[in-house]
Amino acid sequence: MRVRLALRNKMFFFFSIVMPLGFFFLYAGVFAKGIPQVVAYLLGPVLALNVMGSFWGLSATLVTFREQGILRRFHVTPATATDMLVSSILANYALTLPTVLVELILARFLFHTPGLGDLFSVFLLVSIGTVSFGSLGLVVASVTNTMQETQVLNQLLWLPLIFLSGATIPFTSLSKTVQHIALFLPATYLVHGLKMPSSTVLARTRSFSLWGSLAIWFVLTLFLSSQLFRWEPEAKIGRRAKLYVAATAIPFILLGVWKRATAG
Repeated sequence: MRVRLALRNKMFFFFSIVMPLGFFFLYAGVFAKGIPQVVAYLLGPVLALNVMGSFWGLSATLVTFREQGILRRFHVTPATATDMLVSSILANYALTLPTVLVELILARFLFHTPGLGDLFSVFLLVSIGTVSFGSLGLVVASVTNTMQETQVLNQLLWLPLIFLSGATIPFTSLSKTVQHIALFLPATYLVHGLKMPSSTVLARTRSFSLWGSLAIWFVLTLFLSSQLFRWEPEAKIGRRAKLYVAATAIPFILLGVWKRATAG
């Protein structure tokens, strides 16, 4: 049911399906000029944009459901807030994977990339990245009261994620100060884990620092959103409660501190 409702939502359809494919053709056709080796190199950032962008459509969908009274109907059923949030994550995951698969197929057979790396490792990283960034969308939907607030907060989160992580601007082109700031962003580790070509993506993602931080981030954001979740559009959340969102940054604050210490 959540998948069917998501597909009926035009905003979710755009941010989860149309926009990722638009990024793919922009990178592969315009930036890479169709050169297979360059397409293979840029495929990692494209997949990362797909995974990261899933939070946008998920947050907008839940807020729309709340404003339209759809969540109120679920509230009269035995479903709990956790049931609704987990089903949203699963629906988002089920709709993101086909888009990633289409992008890989297009890269291999339309742009003739020489190789796609370790596909099993790509699948694992895309999976944990999708559920982790999807949970960020749950938090956004839980702390915003209107669609206007949701769009503003999504923009404030989206811009640093894409510009500081290496997904749009090469990471080596950033200043040292900006690179140090980027170490505190989850998107940075996702982009670098998916970058191609490489001998194996798994070699980049075996460390506990990446998998552990994303997993802990997912647990924290899911727990926080379940505590702040509201079924009724009339229910508002106070400003103090929004400060709890900062707690979800703890795993990457610790990871960033550790990376800076080991790099120095």
